[in-house]
Amino acid sequence: MDFIKRNLDYFWPSLGFVAVLVSFWLLFREFRGQSLGPGLIAAFAAIPPHRYFLAFGATVVAYVALAYYDWIALLHLGVRHISWRFIAACSFTTYALSHNIGASVVSGAMVRYRGYATKGLSAAQVAVLVAICSLTFVLGELLVGGFALLARPHALSQLDDFVPALLTHASTGRILGLGSLGAVAAYVGGALFRLPTLSFFGVQISYPRMGIIVRQLIAAPAEILGAAGIIYFALPETGNPGFLVVVAVFIISFSAALASNAPGGLGVFELVFLKSMPGAPHDGVLAALLLFRLLYLLIPLGIAILIVLGFERRQLAEAIEHHHHMAGENGEAGTRGKLK
Repeated sequence: MDFIKRNLDYFWPSLGFVAVLVSFWLLFREFRGQSLGPGLIAAFAAIPPHRYFLAFGATVVAYVALAYYDWIALLHLGVRHISWRFIAACSFTTYALSHNIGASVVSGAMVRYRGYATKGLSAAQVAVLVAICSLTFVLGELLVGGFALLARPHALSQLDDFVPALLTHASTGRILGLGSLGAVAAYVGGALFRLPTLSFFGVQISYPRMGIIVRQLIAAPAEILGAAGIIYFALPETGNPGFLVVVAVFIISFSAALASNAPGGLGVFELVFLKSMPGAPHDGVLAALLLFRLLYLLIPLGIAILIVLGFERRQLAEAIEHHHHMAGENGEAGTRGKLK
């Protein structure tokens, strides 16, 4: 078992890097023979200023919704003593780092535990918090993706050059849409029927109450629509298939990037999205994807690093102050002992 675990520790990071290399090779083939630099500059210049503003606003919506994920999970745990400001900072830092590092569940759990442990949460509570946040994201994908596929069942035809035709047929889109919404309905039904509390390895996991589920069904679509909106607002009008199709393609591309375990989904996300936009100019789509990576990934990563440095600096200062305080008390106690 130890041998298998050690090999798995190397396998998943290796798989991520292989996915990045393969994706870059495929992207190179896609753009081979094109003057990419001048085309990209022209594509960025062609984005109207108000579209940049809308893309930035969509980024804010996405990260506010992600902070709402944590708040919902804390409500489920019955934790109400943590301020919204701390929750927002912890959530922002978690997602900014995990989105860029890869293995988001593992890296997100580590960052959250470091933050929330200072507020008294146990490892088991943080594990449940991470599970609720992950579940909220999946609910958003199912809900938004389901509605998008029912409204635009031909959205999967964007993937005609990427997957077998059977999987991109309109009837397949309707089946997937109904199945996704059916899964959401089943989840809601669990709250209506008040499913019992489960126990895993000594950890009690209670089924979310209806109030929690309603909040999840608000936060998750807001985050996905915000993130997809960044790309939609930056896409050129030529070949733009419309917002609902962009949302469906975004969900597929983002899911593929997460599944690849590539750091930040680098290359994988771009490849799937480009292949899903055959009618749009490649330079324009790539410019929109680079703007998404800048606003949703890279700028938040820089801010998150500053937040982590400030947090660790405060923790170190408090530890030093506590040490000096304890040393002073011990010194006073020794002096009193000698006087007696």
